[in-house]
Amino acid sequence: MALNNIWVFAQAANGAPTSATLELLTKARSLSSNITAFIQGSGAEAAALGEYGATAVLAVEIGKNLPGVAIASALKTVIDGGNKPDLIMFPQNTEGRDVMSRLSAKLDKTVLTNNIDITADGGVTVVTPIFGGNTLVSTTFTGEGPFLAAFRPKSFAAEASGGAAPAVTAVAVPDLGATGSAQVVAVHVEETTGPKLDEADIVVAGGRGLGEAPSYAMIEELATLLKGAPGASRAIVDAGWVPYSFQVGQTGKVVKPTIYIAAGISGATQHMVGMKGSKNIIAINKDKEAPIFGVADLGIVGDVHKVLPQLIAALKAR
Repeated sequence: MALNNIWVFAQAANGAPTSATLELLTKARSLSSNITAFIQGSGAEAAALGEYGATAVLAVEIGKNLPGVAIASALKTVIDGGNKPDLIMFPQNTEGRDVMSRLSAKLDKTVLTNNIDITADGGVTVVTPIFGGNTLVSTTFTGEGPFLAAFRPKSFAAEASGGAAPAVTAVAVPDLGATGSAQVVAVHVEETTGPKLDEADIVVAGGRGLGEAPSYAMIEELATLLKGAPGASRAIVDAGWVPYSFQVGQTGKVVKPTIYIAAGISGATQHMVGMKGSKNIIAINKDKEAPIFGVADLGIVGDVHKVLPQLIAALKAR
């Protein structure tokens, strides 16, 4: 099936497109030569979006309105005006799901979420992992587009195409009625240092095997020494040891670093879904039967309280 017009929900952080945005643009580029990125703001990121395949940019200035409410309404106006895409691709994150669900209701179109791949051979088909990733399900859209699909981060590799900066078209937000009564009054950005968890080349994650919250300091120190990012299992996030933003897993971040170190993590399915795509997995656990060893490239059967201090000391001595 020929896709003549694909839209991608683009997001930006610190003045640059997010990694998820660049991944989606790269995949969209393999399906069509006509790719429109729609983004909140003035479209100042247009040159970077064009570098990865966007041929047009729709910029939505939302003011103090909720992003999902304003962006979905603005896109509905564009589509009603005759600019109708065949496919709209969203990142599988909070804002992506919000815009997609609202647009789905406005267009009366089905959505398919949590996907890891898409093809357009004879029909638009997405691939979705279920049962903790042990089974892959292929689902083909029927009827007329636009088809709405959301994709997990790290499903596609981001590759620049060297495209030119596309033209930016400002899209006005229509009257939102009662849904516009909710306003954003303040935004608080969590302070972080080092690489982002879902973008880091090295991730060091700790789990319940650490024993107590203060022991997580070893994870952070090792991550710093390796110039990586610290992560965590859901168990210690739920226990309040670390913030939710540290969580790796099905309900946390999906990571695919070059090196993933799992310290004191048994390897529950919920966690494995978020990290088993890592290139090299190193597991440290005193239970030799721990499921994490089933996906590890290197396994160390030992107490993390003995292994990690020695590793940290060795790195400091280099």
